[in-house]
Amino acid sequence: MSPAIKTSVKQASLEATCLNSFTANASRKNTYNLRPVVGIAQISIRFCCLVRNEEVRFCRYLLIFTDDISPMTKKEKILNLLKKKGVLRPRDLDALGISRVYLNKLFSEGVLDRPSRGLYTLPNGTPNENQTIIEASKLVPHGTICLLTALRFHNLTTQSPFEIWMAIDVKARRPKIAFPPIRFVRFSGKALTFGAKQHSINGISVPVYSPAKTVADCFKFRNKIGIDVAIEALRDCRQQRAATNDEIWQAAKVCRMTNVMRPYLESVS
Repeated sequence: MSPAIKTSVKQASLEATCLNSFTANASRKNTYNLRPVVGIAQISIRFCCLVRNEEVRFCRYLLIFTDDISPMTKKEKILNLLKKKGVLRPRDLDALGISRVYLNKLFSEGVLDRPSRGLYTLPNGTPNENQTIIEASKLVPHGTICLLTALRFHNLTTQSPFEIWMAIDVKARRPKIAFPPIRFVRFSGKALTFGAKQHSINGISVPVYSPAKTVADCFKFRNKIGIDVAIEALRDCRQQRAATNDEIWQAAKVCRMTNVMRPYLESVS
């Protein structure tokens, strides 16, 4: 029978022993971390469980410094989740079984930053475009990233907007958000839903309009962003093959921009 725990030891060979007290107190749902031990080489351990008669028992091989193994604290669980997601909302703690008020406690202790109401990040984090997009999407879950921000996301422009451009329903209430800065535009009907696709950014699902829909929107809002930006977006979209002419034409129909976009499409075809 193969050993239940596999060890990889650098510059040391340690004997394993059995701790009945550990198996008696171990919980099926607990996660155990190996904390650093002074004077012992770094070790990689993987615990295995055997199921017998619906009872979970840890196998009999365990390193001799098992007293340094303990369940992850609430703080450690939150920080691990935050490193994966980048941004946390109070409701994200429900999956961990931790009270939502614990985030505010860590913020009060200076462990976390709160860039805006209901959002928590690691302190001294370097802000980037994707981070602000995630924050905006969490604050306005019914909105869709559009226009200049969508162009930047799809690498269809050289511009770097300081605002997050977001589309919301024409009848939706305008959210009051201090940070990050968000520029809202209102769409209705099919123009609001067409081309909206979910993209994973740092493990967070964010709705962003497709390249074809974004190009058509740029022509629709050319008075706000400039006709030169719309033309550049169309040219880059075709050169990078981010969308076909048919896809762009279909988006132009939805946005009612066929007459405006026809000569520009013919020039880049």
